[in-house]
Amino acid sequence: MAFARTVLPAVLCLALSGVPAAHPHTAAAVPYDGQAAHESALFGVKATDHAAAQEFTVDGSRLSRVSVWLGSGAATGTVTAQVRRDRADAESVIASSTLDLAALGGAGAGWVEFPLSAAVTPGTPYHLFLQASTTESGPIAWYGTTRPVPGSLTSWNYDRPYWGGWHAYGSRLAFHVNPAGGERCGETEPCYVPASALAARTSGLLGNRVATEVVLPSFAVGASYVEGGNVLRLPSGRWRYLPDGASASVVVEADDPDALAQVEESRAWLAAGTVPGATAAQRAASQRALLSMRALLKPNGAFAAAWAPPWEYSWPRDGAFAAVAFAATGHDEEAYRILGYDALTQRADGTWEARTELDGSGPPDARKWQLDGNGWVPWATWQWYRAAPPGGRDERLRALYPMVRKAADYAARSLGPDGLPPASPDYWELDTATANIGTAAPLLAGLNAAADLAARLGTVADAERWGEAARRLSAAIATSFAPLGYQRTVDGRHGRDSAVAFMAPPFNDAPAGLGEALDSTYRELLLPNGGVSPGNDPSFSWGSYAWTASTSFFALAWAGTGEPAKAGAVLDWVLSKRNGLGELPETVNGAGLPSAVAPLGWTDSLVVLTASALGGSGRPTPPMARSSAE
Repeated sequence: MAFARTVLPAVLCLALSGVPAAHPHTAAAVPYDGQAAHESALFGVKATDHAAAQEFTVDGSRLSRVSVWLGSGAATGTVTAQVRRDRADAESVIASSTLDLAALGGAGAGWVEFPLSAAVTPGTPYHLFLQASTTESGPIAWYGTTRPVPGSLTSWNYDRPYWGGWHAYGSRLAFHVNPAGGERCGETEPCYVPASALAARTSGLLGNRVATEVVLPSFAVGASYVEGGNVLRLPSGRWRYLPDGASASVVVEADDPDALAQVEESRAWLAAGTVPGATAAQRAASQRALLSMRALLKPNGAFAAAWAPPWEYSWPRDGAFAAVAFAATGHDEEAYRILGYDALTQRADGTWEARTELDGSGPPDARKWQLDGNGWVPWATWQWYRAAPPGGRDERLRALYPMVRKAADYAARSLGPDGLPPASPDYWELDTATANIGTAAPLLAGLNAAADLAARLGTVADAERWGEAARRLSAAIATSFAPLGYQRTVDGRHGRDSAVAFMAPPFNDAPAGLGEALDSTYRELLLPNGGVSPGNDPSFSWGSYAWTASTSFFALAWAGTGEPAKAGAVLDWVLSKRNGLGELPETVNGAGLPSAVAPLGWTDSLVVLTASALGGSGRPTPPMARSSAE
């Protein structure tokens, strides 16, 4: 991840009582590059009896801004930067600027830019003075370095209780005068990042259709995407993007021709399909989701769940949803590419590994494979087929049909005498002792989808075989799961499961009584932060974290069962948890903040499908196969 260059200070409370954090040591001198490191909280600057100042000179004749590396344990209050002729004389101020900590996002750390405007005399010493005021107990400190910095002027610490006033110090505070280019925050160093933003590992993506690069939370603050693309507009106004053929991003001036060409290509790609949604907010979220999904899709068809090490793999489940979302919005090539990858990575027995390396070389570990893929992939293939341009789609389906046949045959053979599949890890990626709804419902969708595809291609024996298996499984679900309200397992010992939504369109025709099961499960899984947990299994806790995918299951299910008001309300909650770049996170913590990774491809897909359904273009549902006697 080439973008992950800077690590924020892990602890913001190093400045205690304004006393210098350390004395200068005897490290070898380093060439003065105009800026020292921000490795220590050197001076506390909070309240009337603490402040700090750094002497400096300038070559030019005008000040436009200054920036300092600030760490704050307080979430509210103000920070004032002044340029003084005399550090101790408030009457010598030639420019002053005050910023509000709450407006900066609360407690955090990073570069803070203060706009200033003043005439100065080149070569004349001035003092950059910093002081903060808050009623909170958390420290507020100006960071810098204790290493010798050749050419550096004196730092001053004002600590009335400790020094009795101003004290000269041989450290160097971290600051810039008239920062420009790479000195502007958000380019090589992060702007001030609220600690709350660091609940997430990633905040966005740059991509060039081959390579992908993550935007870290520390570089997302104050940034925004250029409309319609995966080019980042930085706080400085310049752009960061991943050039075609490159594996690392670069910073260029706004409207750089190559970066602009990349944005125009993305806009043309969006325009070639549809951006679904019943409201402007839904359409905006769908557009961002589609662009992020495109960045997660590799040329070989592997679809990364997200772009952070534990997620940089291709799951058949996530890829299936992405393929359907691409197909539903007119991006046939992307959808078919994912299905082609599934065909290449299918195991000889017709199943799939839980996840694979993005180059298709195989699984990254010994994680147990998951049977639900045998339902999701045929279902996604059917959805692609229904949305594909009619010309040549049967021929393209025939290329995928061996994959569908092996998957459906395995699924049919897996059903026991009771008509249910065996116990298998589900989308929780945890094993269960008995059959679970997170596997049974996708297999039902996949068997019905495979039977319909077989009928369309005229392979009657396949259609009848898979249709019979689907009818057996449907009856078994009705007998074993329905009386329990579609709880997680047939033994009723593992609580409610958001996978109840897999029994609704566009996966399966909703059986009688599903509405009450959806309602009651949603109530049981609803968390104080407004989202839902995947389940409430007594033997496993998801804690206070809501999962945006599980929450979106209900939005999609209610959209499919004709309850748009419920669906819209849930979707609104999911969209309210987009981060500052508009990306959808994997989870939302107990404080209601985006956490884990953003974007998550599965949630992106679900939001696109739900917005499509609410906008009047919902996906069809594979028909329940009928027996030849009917």
